[in-house]
Amino acid sequence: MNLLPGIAATSGALNAQRTRLDVIAQNIANAETTRGPDGHAYQRKVVSFETELINNTGAAPGTMPLSTVRVAGISNDPTPGQRVNDPGHPDADAEGMVTLPNVNIAYEMVDLITASRSYEANLSVAKNAHQMALKALDIGK
Repeated sequence: MNLLPGIAATSGALNAQRTRLDVIAQNIANAETTRGPDGHAYQRKVVSFETELINNTGAAPGTMPLSTVRVAGISNDPTPGQRVNDPGHPDADAEGMVTLPNVNIAYEMVDLITASRSYEANLSVAKNAHQMALKALDIGK
């Protein structure tokens, strides 16, 4: 018998939100990067999630399997970056225009707060499940 069936679902969600936080931090860190390894301005990254069913072995017949969230992929945001006139910039083209990254710091900060709150909520679920399991074991004493 599994005393902590929700932990697997919660741990998947925690991992997904941690990845999201890492990608947001990368976006913020590169908000001013006008030339990357490919020679172009940094492109904002976005995380895609998908639902994953967890094999609920030992569950009662007819019960629904548990589901969790996992990272489906990390892709580039196709939105073009702003172009500004700065002829003295080392990355300016022949017309003196520089393409900036398509990262909006305000949007990234809102996304960061949302991901942080989701992570905290999932962590709270894991802690409560752990405490409930300990209480269940205390009942048997």
